[in-house]
Amino acid sequence: MDLLVHGFATVLQPQIFFILVAGTLGGIIIGSLPGLTATMGVALLTPLTFSLPPATGLVMLCGIYCGAIYGGSISAILIRTPGTPAAAATVFDGNELAKKGLAGKALGMSAIASCAGGVFSALCLTFIAPELARVALSFSSPEYFAMGLLGLSIVASISGDYVVRGLISACIGLLVGLVGLDNLNGYPRFTFGLVDLLNGVSFIPVLIGLFAVSEALRTTESMLKTAHVDFKLSGVLPSFSELRGCAKTILKSSAIGTMIGIIPATGGDIAAFLAYGEAKRSSKNGEKFGTGELEGVAAPEAANNGVTGGALIPLMTLGIPGDAVTAIFLGALMLQGLRPGPLLFKDNAELVYAIFAGMFLANIIFMLFGLFAIKYIARVINIPKPILTPIIFVLCIVGSYSINNSMFDLLVMMFFGVLGYLMDKFKFPVSPIVLALILGPMVEGEFRRSLLLSSGSFSIFFTRPICVAILTLTVFSVVGAYIQQRKKHRLLKLEN
Repeated sequence: MDLLVHGFATVLQPQIFFILVAGTLGGIIIGSLPGLTATMGVALLTPLTFSLPPATGLVMLCGIYCGAIYGGSISAILIRTPGTPAAAATVFDGNELAKKGLAGKALGMSAIASCAGGVFSALCLTFIAPELARVALSFSSPEYFAMGLLGLSIVASISGDYVVRGLISACIGLLVGLVGLDNLNGYPRFTFGLVDLLNGVSFIPVLIGLFAVSEALRTTESMLKTAHVDFKLSGVLPSFSELRGCAKTILKSSAIGTMIGIIPATGGDIAAFLAYGEAKRSSKNGEKFGTGELEGVAAPEAANNGVTGGALIPLMTLGIPGDAVTAIFLGALMLQGLRPGPLLFKDNAELVYAIFAGMFLANIIFMLFGLFAIKYIARVINIPKPILTPIIFVLCIVGSYSINNSMFDLLVMMFFGVLGYLMDKFKFPVSPIVLALILGPMVEGEFRRSLLLSSGSFSIFFTRPICVAILTLTVFSVVGAYIQQRKKHRLLKLEN
């Protein structure tokens, strides 16, 4: 508790708190714009953290993450277009309420439920993560190798219906991760005589290219105009009886979202649909879901924001990113010279609890914005794409160049931007590249260190109980993904 109080004291310093508020507001704006996802927002603004103190930069990313997940509900309710995939389930009842002239009430319930889900997950993050970290302190190279392998095993799960293409994407990420000096003997690999590649491919330009530039290129291709929004919103505060009627749903959905967030390869969209289905099943007004029920807004919004804290638990304690956003968050930590895992809690406890406090406050901040400034924030939905897209390109260029002041990084950014655009065209998932790029060097390094410890014997991986347990989970993960794909193919054959 002393560390948590110190974390709040750190975040409430005027400079850090101002940046947290700005990050949260920026996240809301990014999330509310259809096509600009939370992943893109965090990737785009991660370079800014390089010039900031660790606590300031990472707290800002927490604000962007939480704000963007909530912001997706604004366009979902007002124009039936989810700003982020996590808000897809909010469309069902949120837009129906808007059609009935109750858009303000739907937005108010969204803000309150999102805050409740986020705070619930932040509590779980604060009290579960340190206990997991204590267990993980007994980890050595074999356990870290097994954890990295477990992280890579979720590639099949995050690839959706395109498993083979996801594996190809992961192989691209692994190959990119091999570029540069060998991490044990310093031998240059795949540098092609280029000095700029001796330190490997810079992580941030790759992220910006894959997620931000590729999206800007797609937008440039379409230049679709966003539908007009009626901003005559009123009554954004649900009544006490309405809040009481949704309280049970919000609590249950928050728990669902947090548990889903802890599981790698899931995300806010899965949590939102699961919570929506459970709320519909258990509600006495379940048959009215889809026609404009406040519970139908509260359930997915509490769940998708519950994912935010849950997803950070495996990242902070074990160094395993569960989705694209936490993968970028991992990159931001590494950019600050920090390695997620149990030693982060031991060596940088004050920073860890500052992040926890930032998660709490970010949820409160976006709720206040959602209740008292939503009329003005919602206007960003009408920003024309011809104006927005050049701004994104400029931010991409500035962000990529600022890391190393290198023109080569701009070339890397553009290469991966075009690659991400082409991959989207041909239905190749992008997230496996990021996952493999981060975890690949870790798996290789820890595997080789383990063999050095055992004098070349593979028995070291099968004589340590924790390592065996993690490797068993990895096998189950791969087999489970294979069985799931087989079931999908059988269902498709039956339908055809």
